[in-house]
Amino acid sequence: MRQFFITLLAVIIGGFVFIFLLFMLLAGIGAAAGAAMSGDDKGSATGTTVLTLDLRRGMQDHSGGESLFGDTPSSVVDTVRALNRAKTDDNIKGLLVRTGFGMVPASAEEIRLAMLDFKESGKFIISHSQGFEATSIIPYMAVTASDEIWQQATTGFAATGLNSETGFYGGVFEKYDAKAEFAQFYEYKNAANIYTQKDFTDAHREATTSYLTSLYDTAISHIANDRVLMEAVVRDALDAAPHSAEKALEAGLIDKLGHYIDAQNAAKEKAGSKDTKFLSVKKYGPGVTVLGDVVAFIGGQGGVTMGNSQDGSNPFASGLSMGGDTLSKAFISAAEDKKVKAIVFRVSSPGGSATASDQIYDAVQIAKDAGKPIVISMGQYAASGGYYVAANADKIVAMPTTITGSIGVLGGKVALEDTFARVGYNVEGISVGGPYANAYSGDEPWTQAQRKAFTDQMEDIYIDFTTIVAEGRNMPIERVREIAKGRVWTGEQAKEIGLVDELGGIMKAIEIARELGGIEPDAKMNLRRFPRPKSRGEQFEELFNASAQASKEISTLREITALPEVQAALKARAEADAMARGQAQLKADIGQVQ
Repeated sequence: MRQFFITLLAVIIGGFVFIFLLFMLLAGIGAAAGAAMSGDDKGSATGTTVLTLDLRRGMQDHSGGESLFGDTPSSVVDTVRALNRAKTDDNIKGLLVRTGFGMVPASAEEIRLAMLDFKESGKFIISHSQGFEATSIIPYMAVTASDEIWQQATTGFAATGLNSETGFYGGVFEKYDAKAEFAQFYEYKNAANIYTQKDFTDAHREATTSYLTSLYDTAISHIANDRVLMEAVVRDALDAAPHSAEKALEAGLIDKLGHYIDAQNAAKEKAGSKDTKFLSVKKYGPGVTVLGDVVAFIGGQGGVTMGNSQDGSNPFASGLSMGGDTLSKAFISAAEDKKVKAIVFRVSSPGGSATASDQIYDAVQIAKDAGKPIVISMGQYAASGGYYVAANADKIVAMPTTITGSIGVLGGKVALEDTFARVGYNVEGISVGGPYANAYSGDEPWTQAQRKAFTDQMEDIYIDFTTIVAEGRNMPIERVREIAKGRVWTGEQAKEIGLVDELGGIMKAIEIARELGGIEPDAKMNLRRFPRPKSRGEQFEELFNASAQASKEISTLREITALPEVQAALKARAEADAMARGQAQLKADIGQVQ
């Protein structure tokens, strides 16, 4: 009877999910039809127009195309390309920006670079903030290239520096008798430290302090250049934060006090027309496809995983990921397309599966062998597996604040035998075959022989990784292993040590790809996404399959969560899921910088 009610509940929930999806699909179609009937001409500006950009919400690095419900997520790449298009559009007079919180350094820096390029055409930029009340200077740096920075008078200016926090489970595992067993190559490959340590090791602290300092110094330099102030003056002003809006004005950190409506009116006045229209950068977009030579755009963001990528369009999928199968197919498809003259590979990933990273690396090589120049454009980060996939490209372009490197490998498990014993739960295993058969058991610790065998596997991957970097970057292997050891670098540091060729964003990468592909600077060029965006029918099928699978598995989920070992070890194992079954991880520990 109990199983009957569980199954019935699963069917009911599945039905509700299906109805919800159907309703949202119809709503999306209706909205699209309504926009068409009302003459909403997306992608064009008529009359006197000011673009608007809202940085108060998070952005993806690049979008996967229009979602099923008709709303394409904002992305750094699309924003940069739209501003590049707008600078030559005579109808566009300027840009009105709303600043916010939580921007990552490289994304903020790339948007700032796009604003500077936009201004070169003589157009204005006005930014408005309802308070720079987060302590990070990154959102402030993103808009310091503006002609005017407005701030609401009743708010504060607290931007003062950068902070990154790392949680360590070593003490938790010790308290509950869990054994964290990891192999890491080498001391800077500190993603394993969160499981094995209670505090920063010397190497972990050194690397984190180094890249934070580099990020901060770069931000100070940008702010000083944009505000036409001495760097020492900027440092002193930020060190003295928090300020009132009035004090920030006196210090030259902002230009005007007022509400957003005041900034809007100022934008209308600068545009020179009372009939000025406002159009969002997202709706304006990067423009329509043109005939001409093709540069393929292949994007990978999120953790590197086996299987297919997740681009954020499926609400039943968790987050973003760059899947080995998806990226491999994209490169092979672009390699076989005779119209493709070069490939821009946008990477924004902290790494992940070593197996999937190698699959993508191989696909990049196939495209190179087919005569397609490969240019890497690094986004927020391209570290560990995110660097592995880029190592054999013809050119690597990164922002100064991109997090990259982390050339190393780690893997392991958390053994919970003694933890289970605390609640009277016991796991007994029976193995046949060699002594390594139970090496990935989540219950039993490694034997000495198993530890050596696992460590030898990790070392083999490290040797392969460093060899790939040495060959791809044309560097002596001794030099690569000196700067590797799992250490994270900023893009600026990486250029100094030879891991990056050029500093810049997506537009710089496209420029280099045109040159390597033999496309004349004034020739028309089509930047075509590979793989092609999913159709609405494909997206709906994917969502329907996901919801059906979710309802089918809901009863199993309830049974699993009731197990004693899950209740006893849920928190301890949550962070270790990525290490499941001992898979090698090319992953960097990059704390959230704020």
